[in-house]
Amino acid sequence: MAVDMSLSILIVDDYKTMLRIIRNLLKQLGFHNVDEATDGAEALNKLRTKNYDLIISDWNMEPMTGYELLKEVRADDMLKSLPFIMVTAESKTDNVIAAKKAGVNNYIVKPFNAATLKAKLSSVLGEF
Repeated sequence: MAVDMSLSILIVDDYKTMLRIIRNLLKQLGFHNVDEATDGAEALNKLRTKNYDLIISDWNMEPMTGYELLKEVRADDMLKSLPFIMVTAESKTDNVIAAKKAGVNNYIVKPFNAATLKAKLSSVLGEF
């Protein structure tokens, strides 16, 4: 089944440049319905007021990290089935294991390119 390219995607990162990079990579892949938040708390507010089809979140943010956001999303009955991809500069095995246990759908280590993002999105959403 083809992936709906009009999916609503929320990208979360406290670094504006990274938000712009991810937005541009998504645009290259054909996704244009992209919203952004600069930390987990802002993302959670947006998730509770608008329907999204996918979250792509950085791990390291203040005051609420991507890991804390993931745990909040998975604990919320309205949001718990939402696909969640974690992005981080940390490739520590402990972090990957913790994110998997918390229910992350996939994990991307920075830096990454459009091909890597497409492969991770395909594993979560299906081929496109």
